[in-house]
Amino acid sequence: MRRFGLVLVMLSAAGCGALSDAFSAHPQSAASAAGQTLSVTRLAELASQVKGMPMKQDALKRLAGVYVDFSLLATELAAGKNLDDSTTVLAAVWPMAAQRRWEHFHDRLVAGRVHFTDAQLDSVYRAGDYRLFQHLLLEVASSAAPTAAAAKQAQAERLLRQAAAEGGRGFAALAKKYSDDPGSKASGGYLPVRPRGAFVPTFEDAAWQLAPGGMSGVVRSPFGFHIIRRPPLAEVADSFRAGLENLLSMQFDSTYLADIAKQRDVKVDGGAAAAIRSALQDPEGAAKSRTVLVTFHGGPFRMRDLIHWLNSLDPNDVQQLPFATDDQIGQFLKVVATRTILLQQADSAKVTLTPQDWQDLKSAYDSMLATIETQIAITPKDIADSAKTPDGRERYAMSRVDGYLDKVVRGQSSFVGIPPVFSDVLRGRAPWSISESGVARAVEIASGSKARADSQQQRAPGLRPAPGPAPAPPGGTVH
Repeated sequence: MRRFGLVLVMLSAAGCGALSDAFSAHPQSAASAAGQTLSVTRLAELASQVKGMPMKQDALKRLAGVYVDFSLLATELAAGKNLDDSTTVLAAVWPMAAQRRWEHFHDRLVAGRVHFTDAQLDSVYRAGDYRLFQHLLLEVASSAAPTAAAAKQAQAERLLRQAAAEGGRGFAALAKKYSDDPGSKASGGYLPVRPRGAFVPTFEDAAWQLAPGGMSGVVRSPFGFHIIRRPPLAEVADSFRAGLENLLSMQFDSTYLADIAKQRDVKVDGGAAAAIRSALQDPEGAAKSRTVLVTFHGGPFRMRDLIHWLNSLDPNDVQQLPFATDDQIGQFLKVVATRTILLQQADSAKVTLTPQDWQDLKSAYDSMLATIETQIAITPKDIADSAKTPDGRERYAMSRVDGYLDKVVRGQSSFVGIPPVFSDVLRGRAPWSISESGVARAVEIASGSKARADSQQQRAPGLRPAPGPAPAPPGGTVH
């Protein structure tokens, strides 16, 4: 009796819909959200209209999730709830907020370590371990005919004579006009500050022989023909300083992150890759999973923590994760766990967001929300004007959601989804559920609908006129 009672409690906690589905051969509900219900037949109807959509459980479950997200947003707006409070905004754009906090913490870490006085900058420039070059590239494909390569070389020789005649002063203008290097053309041929070993050998051998203000001859590399210049410090002091500080900052970051991983003893669990591949088949369930993926001093990194991070990434990148190797997944987990540690350190250092940060966060949030509202045609003002009663406003809001979904599945409107991070916020504010058995039933119905439609198309490609004259009506005479 005690065990059966526990089962009933668990079913009750899952909601009446789950209990009904458990004992029903044909569940009626595929999903629910804030009092709104997506019926099995409605989900099947939507799915069957999406061209190329596989009639599989995971595909229809994602479609049901779209309905849940839009319904949660619609009911919130219909109820006039405040979606502009600082807690909601911060949660909805937390990746951006986390990045800002890390940047502030990073500035504290590197303060005084990678900044240079004028005297120090001059010393580093003269030492020559780090250099800034300009170049002009005339691209030549490796498969180019000898005559084409000779023409490019002749053009490079002419440009070299012109640059030399101007004493290098017009080099930037020549690079902007003639260079084929898309990465440096717009800036006048300037390359990032780099140490020796960062360029292809033929380029580097010529470049490292240049004195300040010097210019090379025409240099052939696998990319084509180069003219290389080493600008004097007086000409590029600001950009040399910025490039040098940025380079050393990246080197500091790499060392700092490696030290964190060592000091905190960051270790990826041996079964983490397999657990992730399995969990990503059910993201909703994974979001609640306490499975430990990474251990470190200060707390474990669990599956639910990973899902929180994955929601901030491009969905296309997330979809590739199950196909990565175990080593690649392990390295990814180390990076994400280390970022978690950095944010913990920022908290300990009492790093806060600035007023400008808050303004930027709010602006990004408002833009995201406005895009969604415009696409669905469900602005708060329209809802407020739609009806006098709460029920009327809710019906209006849901009619807009249904209309938008119909247009999307028919290809009449582009799809603008609710970002996963914002979805998490909405799903935390109201009850919702997706029925596995309901979705499975919708798959069956949609598959049958598509099969019948395909069969009819094959049997009746189109009506053809019958041969001969029109048939005579029964019992009548044709005149």
